[in-house]
Amino acid sequence: MAAIDCGTNAIRFLAAEPDGGGAFHVVGETRLPVRLGHGVFTVGRIDDLAATEAVEGLSRVAREMKELSIARYRAVATSAVRESPNRRAFLRRVREESGLRLELISGTEEIRLVHEAVRRRMPLGTGSWVLVELGGGSVEIAVVDGEKVSWSETHAMGAVRMVELFSRGEPGADHFARLVEEYAATIRLPEKLTARPIAGFIATGGNIESLSRICRSGTDGAGPSRIGRGELRDLIGRLAAMTVADRQRVYGLRADRADVIVPAAIVYAHLAELVGAEEILVPGGGVREGIVFDLIDRQGIRRPARAKGDLDDALALGRKFLFDERHGEHVALLAGQLFDQLMTVHGMGARERRLLVTAALLHDVGGFVSIKSHHKHSLYLIARAELSGFTPRDMHLVGIIARYHRKSAPSTLHPEFSQLTAAERERVRRCAAILRVADALDKEHSQKIRGLQAVVKGRELQIRAEGSMDVLLEQWALKKKDDLFREVFGLQVTLDGGAERG
Repeated sequence: MAAIDCGTNAIRFLAAEPDGGGAFHVVGETRLPVRLGHGVFTVGRIDDLAATEAVEGLSRVAREMKELSIARYRAVATSAVRESPNRRAFLRRVREESGLRLELISGTEEIRLVHEAVRRRMPLGTGSWVLVELGGGSVEIAVVDGEKVSWSETHAMGAVRMVELFSRGEPGADHFARLVEEYAATIRLPEKLTARPIAGFIATGGNIESLSRICRSGTDGAGPSRIGRGELRDLIGRLAAMTVADRQRVYGLRADRADVIVPAAIVYAHLAELVGAEEILVPGGGVREGIVFDLIDRQGIRRPARAKGDLDDALALGRKFLFDERHGEHVALLAGQLFDQLMTVHGMGARERRLLVTAALLHDVGGFVSIKSHHKHSLYLIARAELSGFTPRDMHLVGIIARYHRKSAPSTLHPEFSQLTAAERERVRRCAAILRVADALDKEHSQKIRGLQAVVKGRELQIRAEGSMDVLLEQWALKKKDDLFREVFGLQVTLDGGAERG
């Protein structure tokens, strides 16, 4: 299997043979020094020469994959391609000339893949680690443990981007370093992150690996390299005072590393200072390795070490907007139970279930903006967010489903709904109908209905609550919110209380 990472500063290819135990052996590896970010952050589009070099390089990679008899691959592109207005033409050209299907991924998916690689290289346990992946176009910051990414954020502060925006003449000039220092200082992290103790600060990316080599830091090859924060600051001073040519000569850096290493080092140092980390751990590995581990897990070559929670990223998004987490999780639980028990009624599949449960979890996040019309604010916030495994279109649908958890039913008078395809409109109507019922069942936000049994009898959907005899308020709420369910499925909804469980 193979992984291709079309980054802002280079294209990286990794071919691997799974070993049957969840790891893999590298059978081929290539780095193509194609700076796709050149021009994107200043002119606003992928440079024609860079596009040609990228397509030619990917064509060579495709031939190598054929020689290696690659069975499965995933090729991804990050911020430079993601932000370029001519990205579709570029992706089409890659497909036509190389035969490779290149996938645009979000910063959230990028950090998920990096986490997949890091957690195999070092034990993370249950502690909260800060993980920073700095590329050419962006920096991804996340809180992770051995199981999941619990919070992440992407900033448009990549090393190539800063060189393109701020360098005037010689990129190593002192004024450039000062500009980058001031720019990096604009990154702010949530107080709940900076105020709590962390297990450690992990950094990934080609720049931090080069910085680690320069510092000659490391364990004995059995664990991550370590760079002291003060040591990194001293190195920044030395590198900033040198020309790009001197950095190449003295430290053996490639030309396309020597010009971006200073801004990268400054961002890493600033983030380490923000979270109070005295040292930076460098485990090695990144997006490519994460892709391979993902392919191994998905092909079932081994049983995944953990059950991946589809809602981990959505929970992190909800927490970002200070939502009522217990209510959101409970409505998601009830919506999922309704969906599973009514398969013969709604006729939807796994994809729709995922959209519904995610919308149920996040339906109230709009309260972060204003309680008044919070359903509309939820649509805005969700549709513009990123969750790993969800396309932008998926997020748009999740937002629209969440928008209809209250107030008016879906209508073609609403612009967001009217612009959907006929199939998408029907999908939204069915999911929103189930969501409104699930939300009514936790009207008090008290989770007193612990579960439910749903049975269709004639033209009636009978819901039996588990955990509470007193469901008077929920019965009242259902009468106000079951209108869409009746319209879509032609069923009257009734609710009966259940016996308390010990």
